[in-house]
Amino acid sequence: MLKIYHVRGTRSVRPIWLCYELDVPMEIEPIDFSPAFRNSPEWRAISPAGKVPAMTDGDMTMFESGAMVDYILERYGEGRLRPAPGTAESAIHHQWCWFSEATLSRPLGLRRLLKPDPERIPSVTADVEQKTRDCLAVVDQAVSDRDFLLGSEFGAADIMMGYSLQMVANLKVLDDQYPNAQAYLERLKSRDACTRAMNA
Repeated sequence: MLKIYHVRGTRSVRPIWLCYELDVPMEIEPIDFSPAFRNSPEWRAISPAGKVPAMTDGDMTMFESGAMVDYILERYGEGRLRPAPGTAESAIHHQWCWFSEATLSRPLGLRRLLKPDPERIPSVTADVEQKTRDCLAVVDQAVSDRDFLLGSEFGAADIMMGYSLQMVANLKVLDDQYPNAQAYLERLKSRDACTRAMNA
């Protein structure tokens, strides 16, 4: 059985949400997110960078949320929540998965670094804000005429994006300039699997 090492509100929401959507059995293992535990040899043996999430399936261990989503889809998804491999739709699915983490989430990490003293480097702070807003505009346009990223059908790319958008919303950047993205996030949050994962 899958075991997902979890801290509420972190990227472990993604594989947990996917398992709920697919009705895949899993064990959620809450961990202590204190610096002492994250730097312990015990945790570093599971997650070498000391981060969450981590996941095991038998003897196999993983420590990257997007890769976990791919693995769960490949091993347990039975073709659900993703387009057929090798198709144009599959390429777009992967594009949105990567965009959600590598492009939209990247400025958020810089925002955290600057948070203690945002006035220290005003030009960097302004650049980070603009990059985040540029990414939000892309998402807002993408869902302007559809319920989900690939059209009318919910998929795993929406799980990847939904978590990233919630992080942006928590930072009060997902505002009324992006009504389509706001409505999209609310559609995602209305799903039972999302609610369960967010509250796990």
